[in-house]
Amino acid sequence: MLWSAIVYTGLVVAAIGLIFVVKPIERLHVTTRWQGLAIIGIGVLLVGIGLNAPATESRAKRVETRLDEFVPVWQFSERHTISVAASPERVFDAIKRVRASDIALFKTLTWIRRGGRRLPESILNASDTASLLDVATRSGFIYLINDPPRELVVGTMVMGPRGSRGTLTPESFKASLPPGYALAAMNFVVRPEGPNASIVSTETRVFANSPESRRRFARYWRVIYPGSAIIRRMWLRAVRKRAMASVSGIGMIHQSESQPKVEEERQSEGDQNEARR
Repeated sequence: MLWSAIVYTGLVVAAIGLIFVVKPIERLHVTTRWQGLAIIGIGVLLVGIGLNAPATESRAKRVETRLDEFVPVWQFSERHTISVAASPERVFDAIKRVRASDIALFKTLTWIRRGGRRLPESILNASDTASLLDVATRSGFIYLINDPPRELVVGTMVMGPRGSRGTLTPESFKASLPPGYALAAMNFVVRPEGPNASIVSTETRVFANSPESRRRFARYWRVIYPGSAIIRRMWLRAVRKRAMASVSGIGMIHQSESQPKVEEERQSEGDQNEARR
């Protein structure tokens, strides 16, 4: 994402400027601490531009997924895809079974995101006793669609006006809400790709329904986006690993079941040869 890249580029530039303030390096043509301060200023300017740039709006041209039904318009999104050598049924089952411990870097990145604070169980502080989707849907997320083995969609309210109350329902995503809300939804779509092969994609969309909520969420999104993208990619890899482990397990069961039959056939052939002698 462009604006997130500008934010982190600015942070890197500012960090380099700080080094030059501590110790100017002549061979890099930075001979005074004032030049280092100027570099810090450039970095801070880039961070400010990245955080405060206006968010553009996107719209689904036609309904292709159930996510399109619930979030047809959005300002913030990410999408990732992976191929899995397993049937859609096994992939969909794996999606619902993946736990936080299955996802590489998940606990590290969510620990950073919550600032190391101890929080009640949630998507940012998930235990290993339940699947990640189970944790999410009992701590702020709701199922919008659960259509095995095709698509699963969950949603949550990420921002609301001060004093807002009420229960989030699937209808909330299709209703006209008062200004100040930002709703997020994430899906997993599984498409068959030949015998025992699937394409899995996950997409996250966020719709903020007022200029102020867009500005506030844009700053948050542009900071957390790199970590969020890593988590989504690792999540898909965890899904692939679980689905393929399931396929391998079934293959081993079939092999173990067929082994006694092979031994019986070999014994029978041995008995027949002995009888001929």
